[in-house]
Amino acid sequence: MGLASLNGAMIIVDKALQHYELEHGRPIRVGMIGAGFMARGIALQIATAVPGMRLVAIANRNLEPARRAYTEAGQPVPRVVESPFGLRSAIAAGQPAITENWRLLCEAEEIDAIIEVTGSIEYAAHAVCAAIENGKHVILMNAELDGTVGPLLKRRADKAGVVYTNADGDQPGVTMNLYRFVRGIGVRPVLCGNIKGLHDPYRTPTTQAEFARRWKQKPHMVTSFSDGTKVSFEQAIIANATGMGVARRGMLGPTVEAGTPIDKAAQLFPADALMSGEGIVDYVVGAAPGPGVFVLGTIEHPTQRHYLALYKLGDGPFYCFYTPYHLCHFEVPNTVARAVLFKDAAIAPIAGPCVEVVAAAKTDLKAGDTLDDLGHYMTYGLCENADVVRRERLLPIGIAAGCRLRRDIPKDAVLTYDDVELPADRLIDRLRAEQDAVFAPAQAPEYVRPLAAMPA
Repeated sequence: MGLASLNGAMIIVDKALQHYELEHGRPIRVGMIGAGFMARGIALQIATAVPGMRLVAIANRNLEPARRAYTEAGQPVPRVVESPFGLRSAIAAGQPAITENWRLLCEAEEIDAIIEVTGSIEYAAHAVCAAIENGKHVILMNAELDGTVGPLLKRRADKAGVVYTNADGDQPGVTMNLYRFVRGIGVRPVLCGNIKGLHDPYRTPTTQAEFARRWKQKPHMVTSFSDGTKVSFEQAIIANATGMGVARRGMLGPTVEAGTPIDKAAQLFPADALMSGEGIVDYVVGAAPGPGVFVLGTIEHPTQRHYLALYKLGDGPFYCFYTPYHLCHFEVPNTVARAVLFKDAAIAPIAGPCVEVVAAAKTDLKAGDTLDDLGHYMTYGLCENADVVRRERLLPIGIAAGCRLRRDIPKDAVLTYDDVELPADRLIDRLRAEQDAVFAPAQAPEYVRPLAAMPA
């Protein structure tokens, strides 16, 4: 295997934004739902580095974080708005607006695109559905919602004539840029991979509290990074955007000595898994560069393989391409521009689910317990092929929070719908039921068959 890097920057976006503002006499107008750590970074990026785009309004359940986002971005004091007229007036006056009512943003004709960055599922589902219904392009920094009902939301967006996309800058968007590059040069991608520094499914907000404090993040968020839930969602939405599967439940996830070059670490993946079906999504723990993403590809033409060897990518049959960073909020405005200007999604499902994220018990669970949220104390997420999830009635972890257990569940067991009672009247459950009905088994592709184990 060889090694290559790719700068995934959208080189044409800057001039396209300039042209848009000149042609329309105004910038792209963006509304954002959520005002946490990542949202504040997006507000700062748009304000300081993206001519031709303006963050006109932020909706958040509490106003103070929204106000803080504008203040930290060096923007004028925002106006609190509570009605469509108030929001319209603030936008016309060029004054930032904040509100507790996300519906105002989703319904405002003056807003071109919505960035959803709450990290929630039920709350975000309501907001995203409303944005699509009102003809807004939707940019998610929310792999959890996307990995739970993304195929259905993409279908609704298509019908509404708007773009539904997860964000560039986070690993899935960066991976998809690389996947498109690799495929575009005639190399067939067979693995889309994520490089992680830690994977321990038993981490909790208690164990991660100090790390969260140091980086000014929420303990449950950084727990989901370390317990495998986040990488599972990230790889699931890549699978749904490429048609790939997983080699086995939970992925293969080899761990290597810290600093092992990714082209060496990637040799641990078995060739039969890579060459089966549309390929697989997976991850490596400990490889360098981290955090980064990589794509393994293959090409059969002997002359092209000779050229790749000449260009220092090795002798094949698998060639390793990587991006050594993901810059999260820095690249989100590129996703907005791609959606509004080019009707291009950074990453979105291509059809029905290929891979789902199911809930496994982080500890022994007792009948009558109510399951807590992602990145907390009771469950962690595992990737599984969607046909298996459907056949075995496995419980998606995006559905799990708030469910009441009907029976005891031992540590590490994967939960099923039969193990739980769903909360009453949740939108996310209705969306899941609709998604299951729309993408019936007869329409589903054949997925990569599970492997017994990694090679020794």
